[in-house]
Amino acid sequence: MNNIKDLNIESELLPIFDYSLNVFSRNKILEILGKPLESTTDIIQRQNILKGFSENEKILKDYSYTVLYLNEVHFFLNDEKIEDLSKKKLKYKLFASKQEKARYTSKLNQLVLFFHRLESKYFTRLRLEAFPKEYALNIKQILQFLSSFGLHKFEHIIREKGLKDNHVIELTEKINELKRKELVRPFWEAFFLFESYLSIHIGIIENNFSFPIFTKDKINLSDFYHPLLENPVKNNLETSSNVIVLNGPNMSGKSTFLKAIGLCMYFGHLGLGIPASKGEIPFCDYFSIEINRRDDILNGYSHFMTEVMNLKKVVEQVTNGKKCFAVFDELFSGTNVEDGFEICRTTINGLSKFKKSYFFISTHIQELKSVSNRQIENYYIDCELIDNTPTFTYQLKKGWSDIKVGRILFEKEGLNKMLN
Repeated sequence: MNNIKDLNIESELLPIFDYSLNVFSRNKILEILGKPLESTTDIIQRQNILKGFSENEKILKDYSYTVLYLNEVHFFLNDEKIEDLSKKKLKYKLFASKQEKARYTSKLNQLVLFFHRLESKYFTRLRLEAFPKEYALNIKQILQFLSSFGLHKFEHIIREKGLKDNHVIELTEKINELKRKELVRPFWEAFFLFESYLSIHIGIIENNFSFPIFTKDKINLSDFYHPLLENPVKNNLETSSNVIVLNGPNMSGKSTFLKAIGLCMYFGHLGLGIPASKGEIPFCDYFSIEINRRDDILNGYSHFMTEVMNLKKVVEQVTNGKKCFAVFDELFSGTNVEDGFEICRTTINGLSKFKKSYFFISTHIQELKSVSNRQIENYYIDCELIDNTPTFTYQLKKGWSDIKVGRILFEKEGLNKMLN
């Protein structure tokens, strides 16, 4: 199982793509966001599905309906008892109470008007050839379900004179036939998946995300950024190694950088657009993204032991042949500096042997600057000193930063004088 808790999928990622109209579609988006796809074939398939929504943007740009109608129709078809009145026509016409007839008429009015809007305004106008053939079949399934009601006829009847007993009987017969063929739940599944893709498509367009290309042996990102920041600084990265050691002073933006990289890789493996103008990324089949430092209170682990166990899981995965993408923020900062240096050095050198996996490690341990290995690249987030005041540019640069912001801020606040 992927280690992606620190991505905060529901609280942070879902809002990026959630333009849904109902809880069912929202839950489907959440499901999509939680499951990286298992092959580049599946990823490209989903990319092409979302591109199909782009090609139908004029038709879908004002996609809307009364949400109350959706909820009522969904409950009516899924949960209420709907008799096949064709089997007791005379009894219904002569002996059904006004209350029962009013209930059927009201529910069927909602169903017809809701489905007619979907069919006439959106689904029959879609250019199905814009979608991959396999997904076009899903949309045809929706169309076939809607067409089985004869919606144009009944919508006209409702507008002109209202549903009569014979119309109610005919519609309940149609509904029960669909239920006997077990077509109701598959319809809703296809419908809410359609809406989730539409919502994700809107999120991609609104955020100006781009679809990445998959390559074998490098990460190449242009103008990538953290999409949750209001005015993000954009950076470029092209790796020539599989281990990236990120250094730099506190508050320079290392965690934000790691989150941005993590999102580019993760969104790419969901088949979605990424927060970059262009991207080339390798396929990975295991994700471990550790960004927020925390103790694992539930399991009784200290922060250090949590790091050890997370690293062990990653090593087990790559040893078993998985292509991993892993992020370690401030690796082994929960132990003393001497131990931290020794085990970080061992970790960095050890991970560099797994050339088909990619590891991003941030650190404050200056001694790691001496670790030399052609499978390792050092980067830092730039910080400039202006009038002896740290000024953070948030720009990524190759190499190692020697600026010690802690000492400068300590002195600037007068603590040296106060304590001496």
